[in-house]
Order: sequence, then C-alpha cells, then structure tokens
Amino acid sequence: MQLVPFKKDISQKFDFKNPPFDPIEFAQEFVKFMYDSNGLSLAAIQIGVPYKIFAMRGSPQNFVCFNPRIVNIGEEHIMLEESSLTYPGLIVKIKRPKNIKVRFQTPNGETLTQTYHGITSRTFQHNMDFLNGINFYVHANPIHRSQALKKYNRTLK
Repeated sequence: MQLVPFKKDISQKFDFKNPPFDPIEFAQEFVKFMYDSNGLSLAAIQIGVPYKIFAMRGSPQNFVCFNPRIVNIGEEHIMLEESSLTYPGLIVKIKRPKNIKVRFQTPNGETLTQTYHGITSRTFQHNMDFLNGINFYVHANPIHRSQALKKYNRTLK
C-alpha cells in the first residue's frame, strides 16, 4: 500500500454481499499501513481504494468503518488544528461539531451506531470529507486557510 495524490473521486459503497476483496484481511493490512504511516486515521481513497472505508486509532482497539455516515450532529462546535497524511506539514484550524452520531459497518458486516465526542468525532468527520471528495482544509475560514496554505507551499519549495 502507498499514499496516492488526493483525487476528487467520490468513493463508492462497499458491497458485503458481493465484496471486491476480503474485508477482514483488508482491514488488518489497512490498520498496519495506517500505523506504518504514523497516522491517526486513514481513508481508503487515500491509498487508491475507491470504497467508503476508513480506519481510526482507538482505545482499547482500532476500528475500521465500512460505509460510514453521520446521522446526527451536535450543536456545539470547537476549533482545533487538523492535518492529513495526504498533505504532510499542512496544519489548519477548523471548526467542527464537537459531537456526532454515526452509523457504519465493521469488517465482518455488522452495523453499529455510535456517538462520538472530541477527537474521535473530529477524526470521523475528517475521514468522511475524504470519502466524499472534500479536502479537509476547505472547512477553515478563509484567513486560516490562506495562512496555512502559504506556509505549506513555502515548505514544499
């Protein structure tokens, strides 16, 4: 596995009735790659796999979400810095809902509904952006985005 440049391709739903690959084996390799890349999370589209799948570090265990969706968002928002393995060194302040309720399938096809808070909520939302073809930094206000992109572009030279 390797990271691929960001594409605006919208990922497609993973079909557990006719899987394109073994989801359990993929999840194991995917989590290993996420750790090897020193990532907090990783969307499948970031490695060129066009399915609605992402992995997140968790405690007491990591988890891989297939066909995730946000079913409810909280009213309270919080501003924090975000970064991405796709854009190493790009750090942007982004305001996101503090709490979300989500639904996804596990690698064995079981459907779970969870409520996430704090960094888990933020990370889930960040990965949903990737799956929907949205660069995470578009959520930043124009001033924060401009400052972060200028700094990032200077580091690329």
